[in-house]
Amino acid sequence: MDDWHHRRSARDAVAVILQGCATHRLSFWAWDAADWAAILGTSGNAFLTSYPRWARTSARSYAIALAYLFGFTELNLLGSVGRGAVARKVFGEAIIDQAVEQVTSVLHGWGQRSPQVAVRTASLVCHALLLNRSPLLADLSEDALDGLRANMSIPYSLRANIHSLHRALAALGFVGAPRPPARLPLAPVEGVDPVWAEWVQRWHDTSPLPVSSRKGRRNQMLRMGRWLAAEHPDIQEPSQWTRELCAAWVAAVDRFRIGDFTQNDESFRDRIGEPLMPRTKSGLLAGARQLFRDCQEWGWILRCFDPARALATPRSISALIGPDPRVIADDVWAKLLWAGLNLEHNDVYTDPVGRKHPIELLRALALTWLFAGLRSDEIVRLRVGCIRWQREDVALPCDTDEMLDKDAVCLLDVPVHKTGTAFTKPVDPIVGQAIAVWEAVRPTQPAVLDRKTSERVHLLFSYWAQGIGRQYLNIRIIPALCAKAGVPTADVRGNITSHRARSTIASQLYNAKEPMTLFELQAWLGHRSPSATQHYAKIAPTTLAKAYSDAGYFARNVRTIEVLIDRDAVTSGQAAAGEPWQFYDLGHGYCTYSFFEQCPHRMPCARCDFYTPKDSSKAQLLEAKENLQRMLANVPLTEDEQAAVDDGQAALDRLLERLIDVPTPDGATPRQIAAPATASLLPIVAVNQRK
Repeated sequence: MDDWHHRRSARDAVAVILQGCATHRLSFWAWDAADWAAILGTSGNAFLTSYPRWARTSARSYAIALAYLFGFTELNLLGSVGRGAVARKVFGEAIIDQAVEQVTSVLHGWGQRSPQVAVRTASLVCHALLLNRSPLLADLSEDALDGLRANMSIPYSLRANIHSLHRALAALGFVGAPRPPARLPLAPVEGVDPVWAEWVQRWHDTSPLPVSSRKGRRNQMLRMGRWLAAEHPDIQEPSQWTRELCAAWVAAVDRFRIGDFTQNDESFRDRIGEPLMPRTKSGLLAGARQLFRDCQEWGWILRCFDPARALATPRSISALIGPDPRVIADDVWAKLLWAGLNLEHNDVYTDPVGRKHPIELLRALALTWLFAGLRSDEIVRLRVGCIRWQREDVALPCDTDEMLDKDAVCLLDVPVHKTGTAFTKPVDPIVGQAIAVWEAVRPTQPAVLDRKTSERVHLLFSYWAQGIGRQYLNIRIIPALCAKAGVPTADVRGNITSHRARSTIASQLYNAKEPMTLFELQAWLGHRSPSATQHYAKIAPTTLAKAYSDAGYFARNVRTIEVLIDRDAVTSGQAAAGEPWQFYDLGHGYCTYSFFEQCPHRMPCARCDFYTPKDSSKAQLLEAKENLQRMLANVPLTEDEQAAVDDGQAALDRLLERLIDVPTPDGATPRQIAAPATASLLPIVAVNQRK
């Protein structure tokens, strides 16, 4: 029955073409694309309307196949046409199925196993073979694939898979690896003198800085050009700059506001008119220094001034810039750690439809961000086999007999990064365990080009034959962790981004119970100098408070002295009559002077009339009283008195010498009192020292 149906459809297709010859009074080999479209119909409904006799057959599909064999290739003029059906009729089912199976098997090996991918891949392969007019994958050259990309008749949903098709063909050995996508062209320059714009573009094309750095410097230099066009239109190139003009530029930058002399203000629409941040001002001046320094070094202009001095950042600006790590609060960070340890697939992908990464990859990626202290670029560029375990106990390189237990930590190999070469750092075992779980289920992936080292590597976080993007953490992982932890995606320091974890982990290691030193933290973070590490490690307020308390600032400047209160003298009214009732214990005697804190001789007591020796009968009677109240009083010390306490007899002698002619509370000076030798005097001591 099926064979009869196909033979009937094929005969009907021939009848359609012959009827078209009769209608147009022209042979089919002379038809152009418009004639074929008129005969075959611009849609399925149009064909059925024109040929109602063959409405129940698949005559149109066979007619399109015949038209293709006769040279008609503009299938997009026929509306929605099943390319797979046409390709199988033209080339044969067996050879088409074999070609589709070759491509899909490679993609399935890379992890692209969803039914949608299989359907789109089959349709795209048929498109490519029909456009190339050959059923062989080996005939699909790079030029043919470029033509496939440029063919706008292919649906967008299929064009998005052309890169995967190219990579699959490269893995099969039919073509070379696809070229990296071309960078977006730079935006047209506005408001800048053409001569200055040419100089800036010349610098941009010559500079060896990374692409992102060149782009940022270029924008700063164009901002200079807009300022020149408005304030100094006669200055068109760097060779015309003088020290006076440099001073004017520095002053202008100090007064700039957001939106001044910029081309695109969309990202700062809500902040137009606000003053620039100190770092932005410093960056503008650094861009100017870079331009003139490079132009002088490359011999483009004469060395008329020193950019480092003429365009130096003023101290009023540089003083406002310093290390300020954006640390995430401990309570928020603890919740994020819990979320990462308990991450589920539906926490990241709430939409049941669409391409999804395996949960093993998501957990390994989240835990690496939470525990490893790496930059986002370092995380996505980690390579397969980057984890190494310490399987034996290791003696620590110190004088003690301490041993580092096996499996206490695992070692993570970090690739070449922003500021240095590759290095190895210890991380928590949970990171190594999560990465090991992912590597166990990771599909075989093709080697890709490392954008920093230009070498072919196997990326750890690769799926569907492509690595995780640098923004995947900020766009997908971190919002999912925040939602699971019940914390906002922003705090007082700004959005919670991938780089803030680096500062948070560094600060926690720096403030631990047994903290890492600055140099150890420098090695762990991979910095070239400790000054860079200071931008990540921040002393916690609690750590600073403990250090302040341990320093004993209050105890150093205040001493505790015992005070005896004679309650009998107070209740009997003798105190009101002038009798002493308050006795300050000096260790060697008592002082009855009511304003003891104001007495200059309280430390080296001159033993005036207010002094009572402890070996006197009066002191013994005082201590024998039952109704005696003992109190402690804090007495602040002057610098000289503190020196006498800390430095001993020599400082005390100097203090006595300075006070020899200073009157005591009873009016006489120590010289007049003829006090005993100062060597026999004791300093004020605390009650706990007195015992």
